[in-house]
Amino acid sequence: MGLTYFKRYRMEFDFADPIWDATAPENYELVPFEEDLIRDHATAKFRSFAHELDVNVFPCLGRKDGCLRLMREIASRDCFVPSSTWLLRYRDPVTRVSEPVGTVQGIRVDDWGSIQNLGVDPVHRGKGLGSLLLGRAAMGFRKVGLTHMHLEVTNDNTGAVRLYERLGFKRAQVVYKAADVVGA
Repeated sequence: MGLTYFKRYRMEFDFADPIWDATAPENYELVPFEEDLIRDHATAKFRSFAHELDVNVFPCLGRKDGCLRLMREIASRDCFVPSSTWLLRYRDPVTRVSEPVGTVQGIRVDDWGSIQNLGVDPVHRGKGLGSLLLGRAAMGFRKVGLTHMHLEVTNDNTGAVRLYERLGFKRAQVVYKAADVVGA
């Protein structure tokens, strides 16, 4: 193992700018946060991040138990914003089985809404689902009186960086996250 530094962007969005809104595509359902959905959020988080770059930065995202522990920790914080926390489910049109495939969580940090994790299962990407989840999180922050939100993204996650910029996020700061990486 060796210490590696990952370049990340803090990206910010001002609610004075229009918040995009979209409806869920057919066979997808947005579900507002409820305590009994924490396991589903963790499952969606694991499916979204288990084989992605961010596992190097945040190893807990590569384990089911790590995602569950992280989701419980986020939801138990005093600054947790339930109205900015959403689950996305997909219902197979043939089997009618529903499964969690996306999630976003929000907390309040000072006077800012802070996106903790936005993830969509790779099988379901490219359908506007990340924009949908992020838009609902933004509306939830606005509902509790916040006027800005931010998130951090690893600069090598070019698809996510492009999504955030397309939605109107601005790069505000470069930060570095140190992580122990096997083989580094």
